[in-house]
Amino acid sequence: MSTLATVPLAGIARNLSGKTAETIAYKPHILSTWNHGMPANDKAWEVLETGGSILDAVEQGVMVTENDLSNLSVGLQGLPDREGIVTLDASIMKGDGSCGAVAFVRQVKHPISLARKVMENTPHVLLAGEGARQFAIAEGMPLEEEVLSPNAEKAYERWKENAKYQPIINIENHDTIGMIGLDETGSLAGSCTTSGLAYKMHGRVGDSPIIGAGLFVDDQVGAATATGLGEEVIRICGAFLIVELMRQGRTPQEACEEAVRRAVAKSKNLDSTQIGFLALNKEGSFGGYAIRPGFNFAQHHANGRSLIDAGSWFN
Repeated sequence: MSTLATVPLAGIARNLSGKTAETIAYKPHILSTWNHGMPANDKAWEVLETGGSILDAVEQGVMVTENDLSNLSVGLQGLPDREGIVTLDASIMKGDGSCGAVAFVRQVKHPISLARKVMENTPHVLLAGEGARQFAIAEGMPLEEEVLSPNAEKAYERWKENAKYQPIINIENHDTIGMIGLDETGSLAGSCTTSGLAYKMHGRVGDSPIIGAGLFVDDQVGAATATGLGEEVIRICGAFLIVELMRQGRTPQEACEEAVRRAVAKSKNLDSTQIGFLALNKEGSFGGYAIRPGFNFAQHHANGRSLIDAGSWFN
């Protein structure tokens, strides 16, 4: 049976062989952002154990979060834009460079599955808005009734009293689930799905569906994903940057820390910004880092499952 532990990344300092946390390697290995990554990882691990591919695992894993009616940052139950409409973003990528994404899509219960269909059934990488919705219909995906979930509706009615957009650190108004995984053969894949910033301008798209920003995967190097304020991630091409830093020899932890340094340097409003990065290299070593305390991530491998508090630029 897998065991559950909640530990700070700095607290996993060394195992019995003297390796630091960032150099401990596991195959297979699943990582995903935030507390809701725990049940998502459990599903991904189940998929791998029953013969599914790493691509199947990262798709079906985040579908758990897309289905979670208590989650206000992922799926159709998420918080709406300022018009009271829920719009979704998602991307998926394999280590061979295959990728697909959807942005600003409405009424699709599982945008991650639609992103996979873009990857596998079209010559394109990204479909948006009504075009993405029409593609979902053409692919036989049922559309859901466009109503707010009870929790989202209550929150939206409270927001309308002042109707002011203001990001709040570490709450569910910009907390994507990003998942990256490595199977026992060394193949990598990743997924990312979100309902985006709460009360955003209608039409806003964040980093989650942008290949190279919210997600990037390369079998020769590793994978990375991001969560937090998407505009700040896009400015530095965060996930691609981390993979390229690993290609140059940085550990996953070092690469995440450098990406945070770049984001801090570029931020237009650092007081209201939180970003968290996760990285996994082709050997199975991992890293995670954020601008501010509060970012945690879920880990699953053959020796157990953990919820880890990441280190941060500000302590």
